[in-house]
Amino acid sequence: MPIKIPRHLPAKEILEEENIFVMDEERATSQEIRPLNILILNLMPEKEKTEAQLLRFLGNTPIQVNISFLGLSTHESKNTSKFHLNQFYNSFEEIRSKKYDGMIITGAPVEKMDFQDVNYWDELKDIMDWSNENVTSTLHICWGAQAALYHHYGIDKYELPKKCFGIYKHKVLEPNENLVRGFDDYFLAPHSRYTDIDFQKLVNHPELKILAQSDKAGVLIAASRDSKRIMVTGHFEYDAGTLGDEYNRDIGRGIETRLPENYFPDNDPSKTPLHRWKSHCSLMFSNWLNYYVYQSTPYDWD
Repeated sequence: MPIKIPRHLPAKEILEEENIFVMDEERATSQEIRPLNILILNLMPEKEKTEAQLLRFLGNTPIQVNISFLGLSTHESKNTSKFHLNQFYNSFEEIRSKKYDGMIITGAPVEKMDFQDVNYWDELKDIMDWSNENVTSTLHICWGAQAALYHHYGIDKYELPKKCFGIYKHKVLEPNENLVRGFDDYFLAPHSRYTDIDFQKLVNHPELKILAQSDKAGVLIAASRDSKRIMVTGHFEYDAGTLGDEYNRDIGRGIETRLPENYFPDNDPSKTPLHRWKSHCSLMFSNWLNYYVYQSTPYDWD
């Protein structure tokens, strides 16, 4: 089934070329079904790339999904045009009175900062609090996951001695949990972050459970026991070339950086990396939409 997105969103052409089933508002209104309404709070700097990455997997399920994008009023994006933001993004005030079946809060390049020093932290807290009563299930990614763990559960992050950067092997710890249904016992996923969360604090928190972790990269997936919140500390949604783009960007800026681990074939940056985590990413998004959103959300929010 398709995802419904704004008619002229640039990601639409990219997804159609990849044979991802999308439709615009005009076609969707002719279908008499109850689609899922998913809100995406996109905090990543290159918003159009992130849009395509997320929509690629949200569109690969049997469920019709209406997509809305949320922007922040207290932060001005430097890497995305105002025209794009004004055309496709809503403010929090514009959507505050609405209900959503699911929500995604992305990562953001602010992880070395204390949460309180992030200029949009107060607005983000309001949004996360609002989601408690107005969203069936929220998927938090990377820094968004750390923000949720800190705000909702008081678990802070800490800075790593070196950046966690590469493709790592993870073990499923809760094989009967629906989010990882169909996963292999071990699977790969990308990480790109300078901070981490305390494994023992997660283990000891009565409202949380750890679904997957890596010996090298730490916790990848945690969830609240009521399924309202999913926290993914890595970047399942990344394209095959995203870590390479980040590596080349930092090298171009004169930032000392090492090769992403287990990423380039033979550790040779001239070789094209393989997309070795795509199937598990697709499965995770499908499981989230099915078991945590579609199977749980009310048919009529009113």
